Formats: sequence, C-alpha cells, structure tokens
Amino acid sequence: MQIGSIDLGDKPIFLAPMEDVTDPSFRQICKHYGADMVYTEFVSSDGLIRDAGKTLKKLEIEDCERPIGIQIYGHLIDAMTQAAQRVEEARPDLIDVNYGCPVRKIATRGAGAGMLCNVPLMVEMTRAIVQAVKLPVTVKTRLGWDEDSKNIVDVAERLQDVGIAAITIHGRTRAQLYKGDADWTLIGEVKNNPRMQIPVIGNGDVDTGEKAREMFDRYGVDAVMIGRATSGRPWVFAEIKHFLQTGEQMTPLTIAQKVDLAKMHLAKSIEYKGIPVGIFEMRRHLSNYFKGLQDFKQTRMKLVTSLDVNELIDTLDEIAIKYI
Repeated sequence: MQIGSIDLGDKPIFLAPMEDVTDPSFRQICKHYGADMVYTEFVSSDGLIRDAGKTLKKLEIEDCERPIGIQIYGHLIDAMTQAAQRVEEARPDLIDVNYGCPVRKIATRGAGAGMLCNVPLMVEMTRAIVQAVKLPVTVKTRLGWDEDSKNIVDVAERLQDVGIAAITIHGRTRAQLYKGDADWTLIGEVKNNPRMQIPVIGNGDVDTGEKAREMFDRYGVDAVMIGRATSGRPWVFAEIKHFLQTGEQMTPLTIAQKVDLAKMHLAKSIEYKGIPVGIFEMRRHLSNYFKGLQDFKQTRMKLVTSLDVNELIDTLDEIAIKYI
C-alpha cells in the first residue's frame, strides 16, 4: 500500500489520532510495537494561526516516528489552508484533515464531523488545502451525520476528485458517537467502488488479529486504523501483525514486560513534557496497562494519584513482584 510516495507495505496497521492520547511518548511506544503509521493529536487551525503554545507543541515530531501524519481541524477555509502550510513546515509525511471528530464543541461549530452537514464546503476546503501544500493530504471522516444521511460513498468520490491521497472512514455516524457496533459494509462499498483509486483505510472496533483479518479479507480495505483498542494495550499492533502473519495468537506479555513498558513510557513522557506535566498526563495510561489484575484497587490508586517519580517506580516494581 502507498499513500503518495510513502510505502507502507502489505496490510498496514495505523494508530488513530486521539486527543490527549497520541502524544510523542505514546506514538513512540506504538511504533515500537509495530504501528506502520502514527498520527498526532488533533491540531486546531485557529490555535496554529494564533501561535498558541500548546497547539504549536503538537507539531513536534521525531524521525523515529516516521511515517507520521499531522491532523488538523477547523471550519474556515482560509484558516485551514494557513494551518496546513504551517504544518508543512514541521515536515510530517502527510497532512490529515479531520472531518470525523464527533465531540459536540467541535462538530456543532461545523468542524470535525460537523463538515458532514455541509459537503460542498468540505469539498472546497479540501481542494484549497490540497492546492496549498506539496505534501500528500488525506482525510478521516465518518459514514455520515446520522442514520438518514449515510453519504460516504458520494463524499469519498468527491474528495478523491479534488486530490486527496487516501481516506480513512470510521464505521459510525456522528450521531452514534462511539456507541453500537461499527458498520464496515459502507466502508467496503467505498473500497469496492470502481471509481475509487486511492487507498481506503477502515476504522472502528478492530481490537484483535481475527477482526483485522476479517476487515482486510471481507471488505478489501488497504489498511486498518486502531484507536480505542490501544488504551492500556499499545502492543495490540504486535498482536494483530503476529496473527496476520501466522494465524496464531501472540504469546501474551508478562507482568514484568508490562512493568518495563510502563517505566519506559513514563520516562519518555517526562522527557518530552517535564515534571509534573509528564507524570500527570502519563497516569491515565499507567493503570490501564494492568487491567484485570485481582486486588488491584489500592495499587491503582497509587498509580493515578502520585506525582512522585520514585514512588511510581516503586509501585511498578511492587506490581512486578506481587503478580509474578
């Protein structure tokens, strides 16, 4: 599979862009476990134009993360084209446009999935962005705004016609948010539409190798994107790839391996964000690495409340000893 000149190999698995999740430390962990393409958190076009510090920070990427896409969102064409040009200066491998975020404060302003209510504007915005930059431009969107407006087959054609290099489709409408099961049938219709010549990436509910193989085989998608399934389980990329290659389940990580991973993740988070921010933003991941352990409540509270590095390391060491 290729996006522009980016060679991603056969049946690649992508890390979805997720706000407050896909920061540099998490992206690098996922890359370590086999993610073929990673994306930054959502980047606000308004924030870029205002030179907002927190927004500009999201543009910082490392060569070890490549190939990497920076995702932007907004509702104004001029702001989005300017933002795309600013992003291009950060030298990602591609620019992704967010037409899929269902969060109320974004969608009701006409950004993210809100663009599905104004497809002509979406198309013109995409055309302007493609013409404003030299990097490949891709789009991530949903099936439609609601059950009565599942227009993704037409939308995908129109976006392809104005020059996007690939499209990622989440198998839900905006109205569904993340409820119910993702519907991949329309994703398959887009992929199997004779008019479509660009890669189609499927997203939604894939959390095992079996599901990934089904999406590749049944619907013919070029790649699968993983989002929520990475929470507390960034090694899901290795699990999926192992199954796709062998047809067998990968040997589960041991508690000791998860402890080592948690320590590495914590160190990277502190390296990029310092103390206490690096600890505060990492704590949401720490306890998730150890889901399912018995009698874990007290230990979990330590992981999600402490701002002391040494205390966190000691707690992780205790987990390795207690659950060996």
